[in-house]
Amino acid sequence: MKHLHNIHSREELIKQRLAENFKRRTVSFYRYVIIDNPHELRNQLYKDWFTMGVMGRVYIAKEGINAQISVPEHEVDNFINYLDSTPYFAKMPMKWAVEDNNLSFLKLKLKVRKKIVADGLEDGAFDVTNVGNHLSAEEFNKALLEDGTIVVDMRNHYESEIGRFNNAICPDVDTFREEVEYVTEALKDKKDAKVLLYCTGGVRCEKASAYLKHQGFKDVNQLFGGIIEYARQIEENNLESQFIGKNFVFDERLGERITDDIIAHCHQCGEPCDDHTNCANNDCHLLFIQCAKCAEKYEGCCSDECKEINRLPKEERIKIREIKQKDYAQTQIFRSRRGNLQYSPCNA
Repeated sequence: MKHLHNIHSREELIKQRLAENFKRRTVSFYRYVIIDNPHELRNQLYKDWFTMGVMGRVYIAKEGINAQISVPEHEVDNFINYLDSTPYFAKMPMKWAVEDNNLSFLKLKLKVRKKIVADGLEDGAFDVTNVGNHLSAEEFNKALLEDGTIVVDMRNHYESEIGRFNNAICPDVDTFREEVEYVTEALKDKKDAKVLLYCTGGVRCEKASAYLKHQGFKDVNQLFGGIIEYARQIEENNLESQFIGKNFVFDERLGERITDDIIAHCHQCGEPCDDHTNCANNDCHLLFIQCAKCAEKYEGCCSDECKEINRLPKEERIKIREIKQKDYAQTQIFRSRRGNLQYSPCNA
């Protein structure tokens, strides 16, 4: 294989996926395991998985692997056998999506990172293998009914905005480090209480539960496999879903409906809506919630300003981008000189 990375444009990739005459299965998995040579493994996985037609996003680090991918339906058994034949990944717990879409992922992207979950914490700050109790969907539902149980959403605010468990604590934060620090402080007087953690596929809870145990919490539990596996189990076992709304997912779908409840609102007009999109102005690309009417009114953009910019010829958009990049760079220079104060050229 000549290239070990994508070489096609987004438009070409969409055409390729639409031309496929087979269905795909969307799946996520992770494992904390010591990987001796992540770069070497990354290149081997790319060769083998690309040959199988696997698309998706995979992070590999010395501490393990975190993957969200789509696999051609006819290659699923081969893919599972491949994992089982790889010592690092044998008997991997797989979380299969309840909704599938051939456009979930357009390309295969494997990256070597320092950590499989960017936690912003110092290496060795706590034992990541000393995790909380793993609960099935049924066990999680039962634990929700126990007196004194505390439920915590370990996702970012834009994820919990469109779907969550009833009565869950949903911190208004943007990073994992802010999340665990907020939860630790908010619950510092409840370290003996039963704490239930949940996230998208389980990987963030794996680390969060270890962090809380390190901080002295006695009864830490996590939804094994996250919301993705929870949705599959409640459907398979005919259980009542205690999760309402949509589960935000990190692929082209941006959401997987769990129940018909719409608990969010369009960020532009306030009407009930839980459809995330990225601003059509690629130099903005803001992730926000937009209803169909506003999508038409603003032409897929987050504001009138972005709509007008998006209408400009490509050459004009490039000029605007260069000006903004120059202003941003100059702002950083001023901040550096002023001791990182909130200082910019416009108020110099």
